[in-house]
Amino acid sequence: MTSIPTNFNSPLSNDLNPITQGTALPYDILNEQFQNAAYPETKLQIRGGGFGSDAAAHPTNPNQFYALTDRGPNSDFKGSLGEGKQFLVPDYSPKIGLFEVKADGQIRKIKEIVLKDRNGQPVSGLPNPKALGGTNEIPYDISGNPMTIDPSKPYDPQTNPVKTDLNGLDPEGLAALEDGSFWISDEYGPHLVHYDAQGIEIERINPFTQDSRNNVIIEGRPLLLPAEFAKRRTNRGMESLTITPDQNTLVGVMESSIDNPDKSGRLSTLTRMVMINLKNGVIKQYLCRLDAKEHVNSAIAALSEHEFYVAEHDRQFPLQQSTAKKLIYKFDISQATDINNLQALSDNSNDERIHCDSELGLLINGQTLEQWIAQDECHWDTLVELGIHPVQKTLAVDILQAIDYPHDKLEGIWLRQDGSIGLLNDDDFAMNDSDKGVEHKYLDAKKTIIDGNRLYVVYPKV
Repeated sequence: MTSIPTNFNSPLSNDLNPITQGTALPYDILNEQFQNAAYPETKLQIRGGGFGSDAAAHPTNPNQFYALTDRGPNSDFKGSLGEGKQFLVPDYSPKIGLFEVKADGQIRKIKEIVLKDRNGQPVSGLPNPKALGGTNEIPYDISGNPMTIDPSKPYDPQTNPVKTDLNGLDPEGLAALEDGSFWISDEYGPHLVHYDAQGIEIERINPFTQDSRNNVIIEGRPLLLPAEFAKRRTNRGMESLTITPDQNTLVGVMESSIDNPDKSGRLSTLTRMVMINLKNGVIKQYLCRLDAKEHVNSAIAALSEHEFYVAEHDRQFPLQQSTAKKLIYKFDISQATDINNLQALSDNSNDERIHCDSELGLLINGQTLEQWIAQDECHWDTLVELGIHPVQKTLAVDILQAIDYPHDKLEGIWLRQDGSIGLLNDDDFAMNDSDKGVEHKYLDAKKTIIDGNRLYVVYPKV
């Protein structure tokens, strides 16, 4: 049988700085009850692990960083109610891990902080109700049955409907504050949730006016995300989050182009950045341009109030696709146009093509920005002619040129005090979907190298 190494051993591991070419994060075993579809005579080892959704610097200790898991071990699944997700560890709760890099480059996990609701109960990764962030995703249990309100009884749309979780979260972005608390973004609602140092929810911001949990009140009104953010794509919401050095402004970037007003927007290279001033309630929104519509934004770290490092990649495995792209850009918003001030844009423009809509945002010739760019990539130039300037981006690091990086997902940026950038990959709890079922997540086409969380360090050129 083909040997299955437990992790990736870099051929460049003799680098003078052992962490530069990747150091493994510790993990435990969550579950070994399933077969590995790639090698049916072996067990699927679901690892926890999973600290790859994002990273953030510890506010005071330069050798420590926080890392975030997502909703938990799950796989795409088509069951009796259609497409959905199978939750292989159904009682899993998303969490934050605190890690320390030792003098020899090895990494030690110091503690875990489980995310909890306002009553102190651990949250799940289950879908939200439709009106408050759900996308009609069907959750299935480990037996392939729909997860229902009463698990002892069969599904019935009237008496025993599909189970949802008002506080369910798919965490993807992490900001660690100086007071010991955390802001986390999720890619379904999208929700921005403020947790205290023990992981208990204390505040929330999302686009839903009817959600009473939106309790960041400025001048007597709850702070809300722009309405168009509710049109996020399923599993492609607010992937990235950071906070400016003055601790005043949250900055989030959407992973992909949103479904605005519908799926036609997915053909666009346009993504959106939002800035939320927690002191005065001012919300600004900027346009970001992906290198290709198949790419995704996956992490952000603030350098100042106007400059940020942002990760962009193509979800390809470098050991399987020679054209794979893993990039770190520096974003500069100092010359970019705030499109959140729709009325001002409309009032100050003499061009009849510009309009604004309370639900869809800025419109050009009656089309949303996503539709406008999807129609013709040259329309980016037209936006500039109309006085709408996107975020300026400059390549800071071509990851695959700088280091031996074998992973598909680049989702965590740790801005280190020496100016270097720590990178974390998402190993998806070492599991993946395949035509044969759930198997280990392999880095190579021959399925011999199992993915795992690793920390890398790179040095930006800008």
